Amino acid sequence: MMPHDHHDHDHPAPPALPPAARRLLALRALLVEAGHLDPARLAEVLHVIDQRSPRLGALVVARAWTDPDFAERLRKDARTAIASIGIDPGPAPLVVLENTAEVHNVVVCTLCSCYPRALLGPPPDWYKSRAYRARVVRWPRAVLSEFGTSLPEQVAVRVHDSTADLRYLVIPERPAATTGWSVERLAGLVGRDAMIGVQRTLSV
Repeated sequence: MMPHDHHDHDHPAPPALPPAARRLLALRALLVEAGHLDPARLAEVLHVIDQRSPRLGALVVARAWTDPDFAERLRKDARTAIASIGIDPGPAPLVVLENTAEVHNVVVCTLCSCYPRALLGPPPDWYKSRAYRARVVRWPRAVLSEFGTSLPEQVAVRVHDSTADLRYLVIPERPAATTGWSVERLAGLVGRDAMIGVQRTLSV
């Protein structure tokens, strides 16, 4: 069998970057050359952004379930309490909303997509959609049912509107039969949708 010579074939050139991406790279090169941008610092910031995910919010929730002192500090000053356990709460003021047997909280941003990104990562597309932003304020029970969350009439639904100056994090009810679980194990039960409030029941 004759050896295969890869140089006998023409390989297609990689696709060109979009114009916006090329402009961004050129701008970054100019800023670095002028001394206005430190590539190492930029890489560090991008790394921090990449680490943001609902896992961080879930750890906050699990800590609140297991540590009454932390839960109380979280109610009084959420950002300071979260920072005290080594998690960056983000720059905006933050309020925690605790679900109970009588009250269910759900979060929206009616103007755009304000969201606790430092704790939950990027918002899902549905959170940013006009349909969700408009409908959950007027018909919260109907919208929640579309997410599989059907609430008894005796449970009050409270809709909270995020702004550029205020973010919310929902603390779902702790599932039964989790006594003695570690923070890490409890955090594994808590997903993004529960911390936005479109999910109420957590599976064990």
